[in-house]
Amino acid sequence: MKVGLALLWLAVSPVAAQEFSALARLDVEQSGAQDRFRRTQVDLFLSQPVPYRVFTLDDPRRVVLDFREVDFRGAQAGGFAVSDRIDGARFGGLRPGWSRMILDLAAPVFVDEAGMVVDDVDGTARITLVLRPTGEAEFAAAAGAPDDPDWVFSVADTPAVAPVDDGPVVVVIDPGHGGIDPGAEHGGTQEAEVMLALATELATALGRLEDVHPVVTRSGDNFVPLQERLTLARGAGADLFISLHADALEGEQATGASVYTLTDEAASQASQRMAERHNAGDLLAGIDLSGQGDEVAMILQDLARIESAAAGDRFADQLVQAMQDTGAPLNTRPRRAAPLAVLNAADFPSVLLEVGFLSNEVDRARLTSPQGRAPIVAAVTLAVGRWVIEEAALAPLVRQ
Repeated sequence: MKVGLALLWLAVSPVAAQEFSALARLDVEQSGAQDRFRRTQVDLFLSQPVPYRVFTLDDPRRVVLDFREVDFRGAQAGGFAVSDRIDGARFGGLRPGWSRMILDLAAPVFVDEAGMVVDDVDGTARITLVLRPTGEAEFAAAAGAPDDPDWVFSVADTPAVAPVDDGPVVVVIDPGHGGIDPGAEHGGTQEAEVMLALATELATALGRLEDVHPVVTRSGDNFVPLQERLTLARGAGADLFISLHADALEGEQATGASVYTLTDEAASQASQRMAERHNAGDLLAGIDLSGQGDEVAMILQDLARIESAAAGDRFADQLVQAMQDTGAPLNTRPRRAAPLAVLNAADFPSVLLEVGFLSNEVDRARLTSPQGRAPIVAAVTLAVGRWVIEEAALAPLVRQ
């Protein structure tokens, strides 16, 4: 099949998603990319068929595949980056029930063929993409995220639909590092692994709160770039973003948790960086800035950040108080501000929670057990509940 557009609707209608009850698994041994004469072929072997779609995005160039949920555990970028046209690959959750795969491109291509074949005997599925070279202008003209009401979620990298006032509060939990970036390491303990465990426990706890919907930016030991974490949060319709980290310093003196928000100086610079690095449609949820200059985008981001930064400060204060109330150990200076890239988003409040120091023996023992992490989970859950009530009370004043 010859395709002149970047977007392809493929294989199984999203309406039929309920037919697939089990989680599809990627066969990491068979899946990968291979360069052939004037084309690159990408093969994905799945344990069962799933609804999916593929499209291209520019700046940076990438091929994006969205699936009804796929288990990517064990997947490695190396199997796809062997192609001269593909720089790398990333895998992870988009939002509950949906997964995403991103192929970073070394050169512009177009999706010439795409299809899924289901084995009649064992029910496994094989998705095949054929990518062919194209010019930079042609790639840019064809690139763009789809906009189709049949898909029941807002896709990252597109202008997300503004959340309705009476919908659930979406709390995005971001376990730091992962994959090729293990984060801090000490005493055989890796930050990425501990933060994923904490994020999973926290998502479970937050899911028990009425009208709160938790989303996790990564569900396995995979690498997700910092800015992609914000894009995933935006696609999920984030109302609050919580990034989880643990540090390691020389010596064992430093201990306890700290809560960070973005510094005022860094906030003014963040709008410029975001305008330069992202598609205009990805800067603010619910607002399409495509065709607008950087100056307009920066002004709108700065205006949005006035409200979101204040809400982030209020949550940070609630979190420090909740940790005191639940007995979660705090640093001697628990409330801090820093120019952290993961806090750059203008359209939703963000905090970074540094839960402790792996270099401290007591902190490390506490953070590596569910019992030790329990006070932190309780504190964040308590803070979210209090913050939701506080923001609801302030909402009429903010609208005025």
